[in-house]
Amino acid sequence: MANRHRIVILGGGFAGLYAALELEKSLLSRPDIEVTLVNRENFFLFTPMLHEVAAGDLDLTNIVNPARKLLRNVSFFEGQVQAIDLRERRVTVGHGFDGHSHELEFDQIVLALGSTTQFFGLPGVEENALTMKSLSDAVKLRNRLIAILEEADTECCGESRQALLSVTVAGAGFAGVETLASINDFLRHSMRFYPNLSEADLKLALIHPGDVILPELSSGLGKYAQRKLEERGIEILAHTRVASYDGDVVELSNGRRIPSRTLIWTAGTMPHPLIGTLPCPNERGRLKVTPELAVPDWPGVWALGDCAHVPDLSNGKVCPPTAQHALRQGKTVAQNILAYAEGGEFRQFNFKTIGQLASIGHRAGVANILGFNVSGFFAWWMWRTIYLSKLPRLEKKLRVALDWTLDLLFSRDLCQFLDVRREHKMSNDPLAHMQDTTVNIGMKPEQAAQVSVAV
Repeated sequence: MANRHRIVILGGGFAGLYAALELEKSLLSRPDIEVTLVNRENFFLFTPMLHEVAAGDLDLTNIVNPARKLLRNVSFFEGQVQAIDLRERRVTVGHGFDGHSHELEFDQIVLALGSTTQFFGLPGVEENALTMKSLSDAVKLRNRLIAILEEADTECCGESRQALLSVTVAGAGFAGVETLASINDFLRHSMRFYPNLSEADLKLALIHPGDVILPELSSGLGKYAQRKLEERGIEILAHTRVASYDGDVVELSNGRRIPSRTLIWTAGTMPHPLIGTLPCPNERGRLKVTPELAVPDWPGVWALGDCAHVPDLSNGKVCPPTAQHALRQGKTVAQNILAYAEGGEFRQFNFKTIGQLASIGHRAGVANILGFNVSGFFAWWMWRTIYLSKLPRLEKKLRVALDWTLDLLFSRDLCQFLDVRREHKMSNDPLAHMQDTTVNIGMKPEQAAQVSVAV
């Protein structure tokens, strides 16, 4: 249809996807509106369960939903956003094996590009640490954990074995605590299959600059979680930060050096780099928006999620970058987009945090729900119940529930999804890259990683 009203949504996380889902409800009755969702992967990743993939509790395909199955009336475009021109109302997207460019024109645009990992320029951290932001990150971590067990079991040098079995996590927020708690369970449960190793060989540490872990919750819940992790053999290193990491030794800001072949970095995020290139006011890299989620002075431009500085009308502060806020922002912005197209009245985003939950391993958790603190098994049960209910599509809910049930009956799988030693050899041997042209030529790095996982 000619002169369609074109809406482009950049980003397929909680904010972008739920904006698209809300708009989809109106598209059958509005053939004059065209909506396109752009995302670099062709799936929606349910990030709250990411650490369970790394720890082998869940199959990696069960926490992702194909965008094309979720969206029937919204067009989907898999590609990497390269440039945004708000004046000309045009977006440039890299697409395909060779990354060739497409231009998408828009009448309205939703900026929901999310965040990336922030390394603060610390020496060696970006080059050597593992992160936990994507599905490939979780798969890579799982492979690393199994690889260090295999190597340590046959390692004759005591110092090398100690460094192999030392896992350090930087950052004591939800991502860091849940990741470390899950992999601690995974490693300790796997020890029985490695006759030359014992649980005493494991050295797991959590580094954070504050007094107690999980600063998003109350100090009481943080202390409870900290005590439980320490009881399970995890060392809590408070009031310190990572100063550098060379792949073998973690150097802390207090001068201590920890021999460790695995550092997991969850200590910082920053908005998508493209946000900083836009001619719009921002606060610490996040786009300032009105309570209606509109970017001031740019009609038809909306921002939400991790890349937006959204005022919290319930307390006068700023909305935290959480999934429960992002998905509701998506619904609100979809209604305002339609109001903009029809000349209607905008709605303000006004939502108060319902609660926050964290799994701390060993079937225990901590939670604050409607102001009430809960800990232990009941909090862990609430974590699983609430997040299972939020997981899109019945098929995925059933698959996750089945995985959790089987986890009660059987031990976790120790198979690697790819050859870690071959991957390491390729990173150090230029000729190895030439031998792997069937996978890597013409692909973006994230596509090559996906192929490697699937092989």
